[in-house]
Amino acid sequence: MSAGWNTIESDAGVFTYLLENLGVKDVQFEEVISLDADFLRHRGPIYGVIFLFKYPVGEKPQEKPLDGAFDYDAAENRFFAAQTIQNACGTQALLSVLLNKDDTIEIGPKLREFKDFTGAFPADLRGEALSNSELIRDVHNSFARASPFADEAQRLATEEDDVYHFVAYTEMGGKLYELDGLQPAPIDHGSCSPEEFPEKVIGVLQRRIERYPAQEIRFNLLAMVRDLRIRAREVGDQDWLYQEEQKRNAWQWENALRRHNFVGFIGESLRGVVRSKVHEGDSTYNEWVEEAKKTTKTRLTERRKAKGEAKEEGA
Repeated sequence: MSAGWNTIESDAGVFTYLLENLGVKDVQFEEVISLDADFLRHRGPIYGVIFLFKYPVGEKPQEKPLDGAFDYDAAENRFFAAQTIQNACGTQALLSVLLNKDDTIEIGPKLREFKDFTGAFPADLRGEALSNSELIRDVHNSFARASPFADEAQRLATEEDDVYHFVAYTEMGGKLYELDGLQPAPIDHGSCSPEEFPEKVIGVLQRRIERYPAQEIRFNLLAMVRDLRIRAREVGDQDWLYQEEQKRNAWQWENALRRHNFVGFIGESLRGVVRSKVHEGDSTYNEWVEEAKKTTKTRLTERRKAKGEAKEEGA
């Protein structure tokens, strides 16, 4: 892995343990599988949501947001950081929620120190401080997928590239805010109480998704909530508690797999298969190779056909 910021997945287990490794207590993420306010409400209290979407690379900067209004006072009075580096937007989005909820969440001494240190900074310097935090960067990078291939090439994205971006939504001071480090200030989406947050944020997200073509489905939504094991214990639901513990075990296993490089294993497996085919005779080996070529060719043809149909639908 490089010394910079590596790409991490939009995954509840990744974000939950990322915060835990930063010293945060009693917080987890839940994947939101439908834009349903009741789904969010039943997992309350909801501290905020993290939305992943395809970023419109060719879109020109706007003086006003397409929905809501910039609140430049909130950029100074709340924790808001400009995004100054690639691949950090996921961690930056969750910190945008977390560091504005430190009155109800135990964020730990390290993040408390970071927030106090950057409290008087403007948004651009807060972004630089975040990007240069070794603690936050190292914890972030510890959840990136292991890869034996290092791509040192840097280039600007074009309209043909699929570029994805994270933004956060949370309630602050009786208003619903969108926190996006690529914007000049938080975006005010109107009055909102903590109780109203599920309904209000769903409405904002629905309007945002409606601006995309109907066939665009590449979105992901994660809710930052209080550790659901706490609530299960409070209501005495042992089945629910068991399910949450099993979920945590699965997340830890998946996070461990992300850190492992399987290229060597795959290479040895292929070597063993080839060795067995050669041992069966040249004709068996050659038939196996030709069959693999045919299968690959069929898959490529089907993939090109599917892409062609998708373009026709979008035309």
